[in-house]
Amino acid sequence: MSVPPGPGRPRAPGPSGAPGPSRAAGPDWVRDAVFYQIFVDRFAASARVPKPGEMEPWDTPPTTHGFKGGDLLGIAEHLDEIAALGITALYLTPVFASASNHRYHTFDYENVDPLLGGNAALRELLDAAHSRGMRVILDGVFNHASRGFWPFHHILENGTHSPYRDWFHLDADVLDGRRGLTAYPGHADTNARLGYRAWWDLPALPKLNHSNPAVREYIYGIAERWLRFGIDGWRLDVPQEIDEPGFWEEFRRRSLAVNSDAYLVGEIWNPAPDWLVGGPGEPGSGRFHGLMNYPLAEAILSFAGAGRLDEELVAKTHEYGRNVRPIDGSEFGRRLEEVMTTYEPAVTQLQLNLLDSHDTPRFLSLAGGDRSALALAMLIVMTLPGVPCIYYGDEIGMEGREDPDCRRSYPWDPARQDGELRAFVAGLIALRKSEPALRRGSFRLLEAHGSAEGSAASSTEGSAVAYALDFDDFEDFGDAEGESSRGAGGSDVSRPAAGRPVESRPAGRSIIVAVNAADVPNRIRFGAPGLTGFRVEQVSWPGNEWTATFAPTTIRDEVLEIGMEARAGVVLRTGPNL
Repeated sequence: MSVPPGPGRPRAPGPSGAPGPSRAAGPDWVRDAVFYQIFVDRFAASARVPKPGEMEPWDTPPTTHGFKGGDLLGIAEHLDEIAALGITALYLTPVFASASNHRYHTFDYENVDPLLGGNAALRELLDAAHSRGMRVILDGVFNHASRGFWPFHHILENGTHSPYRDWFHLDADVLDGRRGLTAYPGHADTNARLGYRAWWDLPALPKLNHSNPAVREYIYGIAERWLRFGIDGWRLDVPQEIDEPGFWEEFRRRSLAVNSDAYLVGEIWNPAPDWLVGGPGEPGSGRFHGLMNYPLAEAILSFAGAGRLDEELVAKTHEYGRNVRPIDGSEFGRRLEEVMTTYEPAVTQLQLNLLDSHDTPRFLSLAGGDRSALALAMLIVMTLPGVPCIYYGDEIGMEGREDPDCRRSYPWDPARQDGELRAFVAGLIALRKSEPALRRGSFRLLEAHGSAEGSAASSTEGSAVAYALDFDDFEDFGDAEGESSRGAGGSDVSRPAAGRPVESRPAGRSIIVAVNAADVPNRIRFGAPGLTGFRVEQVSWPGNEWTATFAPTTIRDEVLEIGMEARAGVVLRTGPNL
């Protein structure tokens, strides 16, 4: 669920003030993960989940209120295909009982929606995912509930006599008994007409009163309950809307007490160091481990989609209208460095790096349907510090404009899938898994130039960027197979092992990535300090048909030159003993 538009791209303020120090923290498995976001109603429907009535036809355009019938068992039945892509973690949009297809209108946090298969279906999905070494995080919507949420319904039935009246922000005249709630107005444009505070003034979404200890305890209990059930973390919806001091710090403390390996990621669209690094004297005690990295998504779209952007669609998209515009390699390099240095390296490795989501149009549609833009974007997002996250169907070329079109049903007919693109993405994921530098290396911008620049160190033939991921430590990685673990809260749950892929790399290994976003072939030349004497070799992956040249094969004078075809990228491996 997106947040209201705000002016510009400021760093988001945190409840406790200025950023403080941090330390390497967070679940180690996340650094090696590749996420797959699934809008549950639109991915796959299982015949084992009975439907109470007719659903919207699967292959017709989605509507705002229509239900397609996707469910959790449908996901479980397709886990082998998801795993074959290389995915190691799932991020599911809300699954709790709700009267909306997206389920951000929760009316029962203690039960999975029966249309999705109920609690038993989540149990089966978790067990099946964990047996494949795959993690699952759920979407937590704790800023607001719905009109059907039983405490709110209790107030509708009993007025101020309800003991739940302080669970929400009721207007003074409602609390005084001078008027009732208007929860189902024909048209409401002010809180006063509703009688209660609602998110974005939407009557269906009454805002919870987090200053009430009973409300806070209820939410903490829900977080603990599902972590004990076996989920591997939470994606937290619009967390900035909850301004109660200490709320998210306690949420984190209680969650990690149940499962110290849980991943907590917040939906914040702007850079927000204070939300991740804690306050003074509290190193590493930030509210979340990571954020949804929309600033990176905007920079990648601006660079890879330059000259192809659907400007009308961009202008209508939250935040993108201000932050997405065609940029060349020089500006992309600047923005890339900014994103990569907003947080300490250990924190950057835990950011959820996405290209799009259920809250934005599809990347392919934003880029004017240009598949070369999506291919370049996939290369970039798979070769940067942070956790790549693919929105379901991007790997097969799904398109979609603004909501609800960006939430189309997954096309299971192979004739409607781009198999070559899927192979390309699967190959990139395999490459990321095989090279520790891509998952745990330190970022260095090597060179970036635009079409109008010219110097001894850069070409005038188009927009390009090159960066390196340096991996300086020898590590003997552990077994990545799943294991059964006991949560800190005392529950026996099936969880994948925290170990990294079986891999050993010598010290000093680096990966160099170069990307040419121009419509003409391009050469990029840059200094390679510290790599004198290192050998260089090109890395290929299944599905990649890009060609490139580079020289020398052994770096002698700390300079490397790469030639690329139009709209292409290259990955080079360097090291003392290749």
